[in-house]
Amino acid sequence: MQGRKAGRRNKASMDERRALIAEEVNRSLSIQVSDICEMFNVSEVTARGDLAALEKMGRLRRTHGGAASISRVITVSYPDQRMNSNVEAKLSIARRAAEFVADGDSLFVDTGTTTLEFIKCLCDKREITIVTNDLAIAMFADSSLPNADVLLLGGVLRKNHRYITGTLTKRNLESIFADKAFLATDSFTPGRGFTTEYMANADTKYGMIAHATKRFMLMDSSKVRPSCFLKFADLDDFDFLVTDCDRNGVLRRECEHGDCSVEIIETSPDMPLAHDLMRDLDERGTRCVEDRGADVGDLRTRTAQTRYARHEGTD
Repeated sequence: MQGRKAGRRNKASMDERRALIAEEVNRSLSIQVSDICEMFNVSEVTARGDLAALEKMGRLRRTHGGAASISRVITVSYPDQRMNSNVEAKLSIARRAAEFVADGDSLFVDTGTTTLEFIKCLCDKREITIVTNDLAIAMFADSSLPNADVLLLGGVLRKNHRYITGTLTKRNLESIFADKAFLATDSFTPGRGFTTEYMANADTKYGMIAHATKRFMLMDSSKVRPSCFLKFADLDDFDFLVTDCDRNGVLRRECEHGDCSVEIIETSPDMPLAHDLMRDLDERGTRCVEDRGADVGDLRTRTAQTRYARHEGTD
C-alpha cells in the first residue's frame, strides 16, 4: 500500500506536489526539505523551489532546512472562528488589494482577518514599510516578508484579542504619515457608515485614515449588516472599497444618495446570493428581496469595477 502511495506521489505534477506539501505542513505544522525529497523523489533544488513558491503564496513560512505552518500565528491573534468565515471572499479581496501596493510604499494596516490575508499577499513586494497595531500581522511580516520593515504601534494590548490600542497608540499615529492605509470594519450600515464595537479601536482606525494619502477599505459582503457601537468613517472617507460582491446594490445606492466619490471594486460580481431572502438595509428601513434570480441578474450586468463620482456643483 505504501509503495503504491509513494508511486502516485512520484508521478505528481508540480501543482499537485505543492498542494500535498502545503497539506502536510498544515497537518504536522512543519516539514523538512529531506522529507519532500523522499516523499516525491525530487532533488533538494526542486524541494526548495516548491517551498519558496508556497511561501510566496502565503501558504507556509520557510525555516532553516524546511518550512513551518503559519497557523500558529493566526491562532494566537484570532482565538475565535473569524478566520474560518467567508474564507474565499477574504482571499479574493486580499489578492486584489495587494495589486495596489507598489515597491517602496509605506502602509498602515488595520487589525483584522482580511487585512491579515492581505499581508500574506505581499511576499513579492520590495522595500515596503508596514505600520500596524496587530500582533499577528507584525509577526507574519517579520518572519515571512524579508523585504519589509515593520513598525508595531505601542499602546495597551487588548486582552484576548492580540492587538494594541489606547492613548499611546493614538499619539504614535499623530507623528506617522503613510502612502496608503488598508482598513477593516466590523460592519457597514447604510445611513450610518462603518462601525466597530470597541471605542479605542475606532480611534486607531480614524488615525490611520487621517494620516494616509490613499485609503482602502477591505470588506466582504457579510459586513453589510446592522451597525455596531461606534462609527469611525463614512464611505466618502475612502478612495477605494474592495469587496467580493455588492449584494443588492446596497453600496452603489449609498454612494448615489451621499454623492460620494469612492471606487468600489468587486472581486466576484457574479457571486450568487448566500440566502434566498436578503435584507436590504437603508435609511428608508428594510426591504425583503424575494426575487433571488433578479438580484443575481443585476450583479452579472455590473462590471467588477465602478466609479461613483461626486456631482459637480454640490457641497
